[in-house]
Amino acid sequence: MSLALKLALSPLLVAQALLARRSVPVLPEPPGPRSGAVGIGPPLRLLVIGDSSAAGVGVQRQSQALAGPLARRVAEATGTRVHWRLLARSGVTSAQAMDLLRGDGPVHADIAIVVTGVNDVVEQVPSHRAVRAREALADELRNRCGVRHVVFAALPPVHQFPGLPRPLRWIAGADARRHDRALAEWVAGRSDVSHADWGMQLNRGVMAEDGFHPGEPAYRQCAAMLARHVVTQACMSPHGVRRA
Repeated sequence: MSLALKLALSPLLVAQALLARRSVPVLPEPPGPRSGAVGIGPPLRLLVIGDSSAAGVGVQRQSQALAGPLARRVAEATGTRVHWRLLARSGVTSAQAMDLLRGDGPVHADIAIVVTGVNDVVEQVPSHRAVRAREALADELRNRCGVRHVVFAALPPVHQFPGLPRPLRWIAGADARRHDRALAEWVAGRSDVSHADWGMQLNRGVMAEDGFHPGEPAYRQCAAMLARHVVTQACMSPHGVRRA
């Protein structure tokens, strides 16, 4: 999306953004365990870190969200006992995810999945700064937490969010695609990180009531796709954890 068009539409975009903030319902992070173990076999430590979508906003309980179901699918596919942990908070940007990691005591994992990016778009963080924040996070995960492979989830298709009015939806969607391209280009230069594309279509039927967060069907699809990526890319990569 051209800068000239964004500037021309800026009064309307600001008005729509303010209206969306007032009218979109604020959904809580669901209750439920944020750590656990599932499966039988050699141990595999899995960390999920990120924003409201990592935290499971949009469903009633953590068992319907991302981290727990993802761990179960990875355990089934790899024949391991997955010890999983969730560090997530609504509203965090890629840079603020570092605060989650550093503020929760010792963290150790073999594989980490990072779900951030939408708040970078909302807060108008330049894509190169978001990439630098992810690079710092990946280095911290490897050097301090022992993570062998970091999976960065792609930004969702914001242009399909039913909770955003047009043209705000189109402009934010273009920004999200630009951020995701920058992320994918950076990931291509490292062997210890990877980029997991959601590859899904969003509509009212799979989204939460706010039209902005995933609903249970979307989380279920995301957990399945991320588990496949973890098995094929992270667990079998030279820097990853080989399957039992």
